[in-house]
Amino acid sequence: MESEDWEIIRLELKYCERCGGLWLRQRNTGGVYCAGCTSEISDFSLCGRRISRPRLPTNGTLEIESQDRAIRFIVCGGRGHA
Repeated sequence: MESEDWEIIRLELKYCERCGGLWLRQRNTGGVYCAGCTSEISDFSLCGRRISRPRLPTNGTLEIESQDRAIRFIVCGGRGHA
């Protein structure tokens, strides 16, 4: 076999971010899961979940009092509007 007939594929040794197993992926590709975990993850459905911007969890108004019973902070849960 001549060297002209060979195809060189560069591989990277990676670990799966789900199960921790080692696997090889083609260089400069973006996979982070092994083949087994990729097929299991694709079975999960995200139906009904809307992707939203992260925000702090608040429930109405939170008042924080100091030791002398004076209100020092008022945090409103109205989407960042006070």
